[in-house]
Amino acid sequence: MKQPNQRRRTLVLVLLAAAVLLAVAVAGALCTQAGTVTDFSRRNLAPCFAHPFGTDWMGRDMLARTLAGLSLSLRIGVLTAAVSAVVALALGTAAATLGRRVDTVLSWLTDLVMGIPHILLVMLISLACGRGFAGVVAGVALSHWTSLARLLRGEVLQLREAPYVQVAQRLGRTRLQVARDHLLPHLLPQFLTGLILLFPHAILHEASVTFLGFGLSSEQPAIGVILSESMSYLTTGRWWLSLFPGLALVGTVALFAVLGERLRRLLDPASIHE
Repeated sequence: MKQPNQRRRTLVLVLLAAAVLLAVAVAGALCTQAGTVTDFSRRNLAPCFAHPFGTDWMGRDMLARTLAGLSLSLRIGVLTAAVSAVVALALGTAAATLGRRVDTVLSWLTDLVMGIPHILLVMLISLACGRGFAGVVAGVALSHWTSLARLLRGEVLQLREAPYVQVAQRLGRTRLQVARDHLLPHLLPQFLTGLILLFPHAILHEASVTFLGFGLSSEQPAIGVILSESMSYLTTGRWWLSLFPGLALVGTVALFAVLGERLRRLLDPASIHE
């Protein structure tokens, strides 16, 4: 009996995970208005057929608010992860190709950023940028590039010793041309995998900072806002206000983790014969 192709199975899982995340993002964007509609005649309803996630103390549908919050978190995650990955690619490549002095300065900067706890650094940058959407995006984007930058720097240091790179340099190719034509194509798998794996960190830190009151404003249906507001009502038995949004956040983060791991396997050259 023929064994199923592992790369094909991995590709199917990647596409399914991406489709689910896209569906959540689109559904949340469509539910943003519905998540803010108040109706005091249906307030504090437990989960039922009409309201699967229940309603809150203002009669707002928790399913619509949860989807809207996840959609907002996904948009922030896409933006911040993309900025962080590009910063990591630029700094990692520069550190490995522009000489020892540049490498020393960028390594010192990387160690400095990594030495500050992520949550604290995100809060400080968010406050400095005025909080809100712009503050959260700046805080998360400027604090999550370090690990990927170190990884890409190590890859570039190995690639620099490759014979074809040495030949290109001796033929008079500039550092920029060598990096563009010979280094960046080999860094693409690591870059894409790192980009995907930055999503769960970005989403969790955005929700954490917002939960602590240093992120998005309370008018926005963010997951951090929902969880923060629900803490006051847990002692009254309204468990659904935090349970379902929390599970939705954990599920989204876990799905991104699976997507990143499967994408890494898919881009691994050793898996071509599986």
